[in-house]
Amino acid sequence: MLVSKILKVVLLLLGIVYVVLQGLALEVEGAVLSAVLLVLLTWLYISWTKHKSKLFFLFLITFSLGQIVSAIAWFMPDIKEGQIDYLYYAANILYIISYAVLIFKMLKQLNLKAVFSELTIPIIVLVVLDVFCVSLISNTTENMFSYYQYALEYTYNAVIMTLLSLALIDYMYRNNNKSMLFLIGSIFMVFSEIIQLAYFYVLSDDSLGFVYSILLVVAFVFFYMQSQYKVTDPVEPYADEPLEV
Repeated sequence: MLVSKILKVVLLLLGIVYVVLQGLALEVEGAVLSAVLLVLLTWLYISWTKHKSKLFFLFLITFSLGQIVSAIAWFMPDIKEGQIDYLYYAANILYIISYAVLIFKMLKQLNLKAVFSELTIPIIVLVVLDVFCVSLISNTTENMFSYYQYALEYTYNAVIMTLLSLALIDYMYRNNNKSMLFLIGSIFMVFSEIIQLAYFYVLSDDSLGFVYSILLVVAFVFFYMQSQYKVTDPVEPYADEPLEV
């Protein structure tokens, strides 16, 4: 237990350093530190978590690999025009797989028949909003990418919006602390991804590096917190019962 407490403090301190590095636009140092942070977080989860989930562990592994590939890319020679940036595709595909694992994890633990019967209208509204938001976000960078890069970015945005929507559905259906923490983590993660996209491709504002990095750190804090809870049955919403006279 002492080792886990020390590791948590180390992770917290390194998380603060990571945010500072990103705020100072020290991208290389931040990329390397983020990879180290994810590896340490994965070690913390697998070594000192009572209710382990193979799928959440797989999410941490694939996301960590994506961060490692992204860090390695900073040390590679610049990509010339016409060349394929394989590390760019590899990192983003790993991120997509990691989010897809979380989506599958939620779908697996949901009673889909009950969810669709109880939340039909919210699901329809979320689908419409997802299509609109994904198209809007992706179109901001349409002219900056090749066809294949744009397709990858569109898929990436679709996956993270699906993750957020399912997290909201899971919370409305399950109504417990675990689903609430996961929803909050998903919200921070999605906003981190959107701001990161703007930071790299739309706006040249170094303050955005600080914003997206702190949102990313907070997202993983909530993801880790929810991972300490066991999946339980839905909690019935509170309802006032009429008094008998």
